[in-house]
Amino acid sequence: MHKLSLDAVAREHLEKAATASTGRSAGTVYGGHEQKLRQTVLGLTAGTSLAEHENPGESTLFVLNGRVRLHAGDDAWEGRAGDLLIIPPQRHSLEALEDSAVLLTVAK
Repeated sequence: MHKLSLDAVAREHLEKAATASTGRSAGTVYGGHEQKLRQTVLGLTAGTSLAEHENPGESTLFVLNGRVRLHAGDDAWEGRAGDLLIIPPQRHSLEALEDSAVLLTVAK
């Protein structure tokens, strides 16, 4: 069994994002490309976006802290700490409305 604190991982990635030229930081906490399930924590500074990209499979976004907006086509959904956003099976983008950390879960 392996245990980790998502709060601590989120803080770590927010600190890294604050000093990164891209305004973001990410790390896989479970799984990987060779497995069906992958969970990644992303830290994003306010105003940082992940450009529109394809959906890699069934996926959700759990907001650990902060506030984000998920865009897909003409639709947009806001999420704040504790919200779970179901990522639609289409091209989408993510915008941090304030310093935020999210847990991205993808099942291929």
